[in-house]
Amino acid sequence: MRACATGVTLAVLVAVVFAGPAVALEVSSAGAAHAGGPLWVRVQGSPEGAPPPGELVFTVDGTMVQPRVAGQSEFELRLPGLRAGWRQVDVRAADGASASTRVLVIPGWLSVLPPLVAIALALIFRDVLVSLFVGVLAGALILNAGHLPLAFARSIDQFLLGALADKDHAAIIIFSTLLGGMVGVINRSGGTQGIVAALSRYATTARSGQLSAWLMGMLVFFDDYANTLIVGSTMRPVTDRLRVSREKLAYIVDSTAAPVASLVPLTTWIGFEVGLIASAFADIGAPFNAYSTFIATIPYRFYPIFALLLGFAVAASGRDFGPMLAAERRARRTGEVLARDAVPLADFSSQPLMPPTGKPLRAVNAVVPILTVIAVTVGGLYLTGRGSGGSGWAGVRDAFAAADPFKALLWASLAGTVAAAALATLQRILTVRETMGALVEGLKSMLLAMVVLTLAWAIGAVCTKLHTASYVVGVTRAVLSPHWLPVLVFLVSAGVSFATGTSWGTMAILMPLVIPIAHGLSAQAGLSFADPTYRVLMLGAISSVLAGSVWGDHCSPISDTTVMSSMASGCDHIAHVRTQLPYAVAVAAVGMLVGDIPTAFGLSPWVSLAVGAAIIVAGVRLVGRRAEA
Repeated sequence: MRACATGVTLAVLVAVVFAGPAVALEVSSAGAAHAGGPLWVRVQGSPEGAPPPGELVFTVDGTMVQPRVAGQSEFELRLPGLRAGWRQVDVRAADGASASTRVLVIPGWLSVLPPLVAIALALIFRDVLVSLFVGVLAGALILNAGHLPLAFARSIDQFLLGALADKDHAAIIIFSTLLGGMVGVINRSGGTQGIVAALSRYATTARSGQLSAWLMGMLVFFDDYANTLIVGSTMRPVTDRLRVSREKLAYIVDSTAAPVASLVPLTTWIGFEVGLIASAFADIGAPFNAYSTFIATIPYRFYPIFALLLGFAVAASGRDFGPMLAAERRARRTGEVLARDAVPLADFSSQPLMPPTGKPLRAVNAVVPILTVIAVTVGGLYLTGRGSGGSGWAGVRDAFAAADPFKALLWASLAGTVAAAALATLQRILTVRETMGALVEGLKSMLLAMVVLTLAWAIGAVCTKLHTASYVVGVTRAVLSPHWLPVLVFLVSAGVSFATGTSWGTMAILMPLVIPIAHGLSAQAGLSFADPTYRVLMLGAISSVLAGSVWGDHCSPISDTTVMSSMASGCDHIAHVRTQLPYAVAVAAVGMLVGDIPTAFGLSPWVSLAVGAAIIVAGVRLVGRRAEA
């Protein structure tokens, strides 16, 4: 009997060893689903990963559903007549492993509520912290079926914690605070006052000061984050002395950062943009080169081009309109570059950052750290992307396309901070202790900006969980037609980007949808790959995704670059959004009316650019008023 039991035990052990470890399935909701739309679930397996999709059987409330792969470990389940409420999803693998989860189904319009609440409250009450948190809380409340205590808990432990835990977000926080520390040391060592004195020979008026900021924004083209931080922190003391409002400086910084980075074919954006285009072309079998197509879309990207032009026009003419005119008149007449009730996201004018009495005010103490940041950023971009392409110009272009901008900016901010500290101590302007004190004060000045940025990321995560972008795209997809496709895609892209606060996320969502739609509509109209009209419609659709994404990123109060523009310029964030929005809306209207619509019907984009430029210049001349008048 004992021998028989021993034999059975050995047989079981041998079977386990040769069979290998059993696969344990885990299935979880990939966010709320929309009534009438698909469910999204995430399936993971251990220890060898999830089985192939063909080996999985999905049922929703007992009804078998055919899955569609929607991403890494993510599946889309379509069930006719899906109604609001909780739905039971069961997954079974071929080897018998199974798992289940519950997915909340909501009316689709609820998915746009949290970002709209946050944006509306921010614009009405001008308190960005409360507005953003209420938006996050509203999203958590929807995702937790109205359970308020649980929604409060999830706002913190899921969305805010998740925003801080993201590697790229952490990199942004580190290099932003380090640059804040660098600016603090530069201020304390007299470098800021020195560079103001040096630039005074060239920026002698409010107009020349604004033009200098615009030109610097054009020159720092390789990355939008680097652009906002470098231009804003460098030009702020100059424009303050010339009585240019912080709102105007923030607008110039913001209107050059993303637009120029999205247009120039040698930036941190290009690899992402070209990669999306190439992937979508492969899906439809289009015989086009993605990089050549990217270059060809540049004349069709009317919003970023006209945004750059309007920034130059208002700076060169000294004319403004709307809330910006009121801000400029306040600054010129009273010297108050900020409104009295303004709350700047960063403040580098505190007494602990004033230079010591009797010490020299040298521009080199600001110029060297800033040039160090620029040089290390450019070098870091090349190093992190090196070896990804050919030689010569193509190799440099490919290196920038494949670069890791977060690593480069981390290296640059640390190098700039060390350079500023070394200059201050080696010249004996500050002691080591005073230098560290200035560094800490600079770090502290960035706290409010980092809180706002974290909340903006959190509400972006809420939009992802609610599939806000999918709802907006689904609502508008039915009204698309070939010749109206570019302008409609621009509106959809702008709306998604404004609601979610991310240009890259919008491009990633829309590009795989828009290119097949453009191809399908063109095919229905009898157009082939070789037809010139097909090419025009495709270029218009692609450029509209790219341009609309920049518009939303430029205007949204929950966009990270909008927050960073306010931060670097020392501007009240809501004041920046309110004064900038009329300019952005006007430029978008011109771009659609003279660009997106006429070019889809055959007009040359160069004619549209010329006409749009004339309208913008004439409009500033006719509508704008001088602050000094």
